[in-house]
Amino acid sequence: MNIKITGIGSYIPEIKVANTDFDQHVFLNEDGTPFGHATEIVIGKFKNITGIEERRYVNEDLVTSNIAFFAAEKAIQNANIDRETLDYIIVAHNFGDVKFGTNQSNMLPSLASKVKHKLQIKNPNCVAFDMLFGCPGWIQGVLQANAFIKSGMAKRCLVIGAETLSRVVDAHDRDSMIYADGAGASVLEASDDETGLIAFENATYSLDESEYLFYGPSYNKNLNQDINYIKMHGRKIYEFALNNVPLAMKSCLDKSGIAIDNVKKVLIHQANEKMDEAIVQRFYKLYDKTMPKGIMPMSIAHLGNSSVATIPTLFDLLTSGKIENQDLHKGDIVIFASVGAGMNINAFVYRY
Repeated sequence: MNIKITGIGSYIPEIKVANTDFDQHVFLNEDGTPFGHATEIVIGKFKNITGIEERRYVNEDLVTSNIAFFAAEKAIQNANIDRETLDYIIVAHNFGDVKFGTNQSNMLPSLASKVKHKLQIKNPNCVAFDMLFGCPGWIQGVLQANAFIKSGMAKRCLVIGAETLSRVVDAHDRDSMIYADGAGASVLEASDDETGLIAFENATYSLDESEYLFYGPSYNKNLNQDINYIKMHGRKIYEFALNNVPLAMKSCLDKSGIAIDNVKKVLIHQANEKMDEAIVQRFYKLYDKTMPKGIMPMSIAHLGNSSVATIPTLFDLLTSGKIENQDLHKGDIVIFASVGAGMNINAFVYRY
């Protein structure tokens, strides 16, 4: 028995923030000293490395559980199911609900409970809980749903990835330009044919790598140093991802028994365009192959990095024909893969 995605939906925030909107930002080094380059040059280098031209932020009156609910409504409608038949609601996020103008996370009750309330599900046997797993959280939620369904604990699960990273960024850190807001949701059920999840791989590297992404104070030493923001050691993450993600993808594909030439698409966490391309190139090199043209649909240029939301959003855009020159057909083999805080890695092979 396989499990498959029977419904998909996403919420892309309305506010577009272009790279040029950061022109007046004062970017600083970690020690609080100014950069040796003008902001315009910093932004230009950022675009060349990440591929990001603009990102999306939520309106001031919205929080993460709101947009998780919006995406969930679309996925439930797309699956054409009765929401009361859901056995589990799993919401992947990292920072909870953070109101505009604050930096305090609100996870009481859990975002999953908040989403269930907003969906007005009466069934108490629909269990709602959160998944904290860094950027790979949505994939890990899918793997959790897979375990529930295959064990007989569930027949139908709703897995959501949602984040409002614009609320937890340091305006004086150039890495703040990477982050975005968004939500993607999926309904998963048992498959009675060959479609669905075929094999998976996941791992946590935390002996030396756990603090590659962390919470830290603003680079502006004049601001309250007791207030923390999302921070990262970009070079270490880049090297870690290039060394470990291709191997996890290969292990996953080998478990599936499917030849690499039969892979039609690779949906990878939209973290950094150059990093993602390098990961997939290395993956193909492990098979002495060259990365095929068009194998890797991308959304980062206009949506930025919305953490747990990037992959389900990308899948929604791909299957609804909203990515130029990209499509999927029944029976196509897709590899989903992600890497993020923890440091966590996961992947699964899926027959569409």
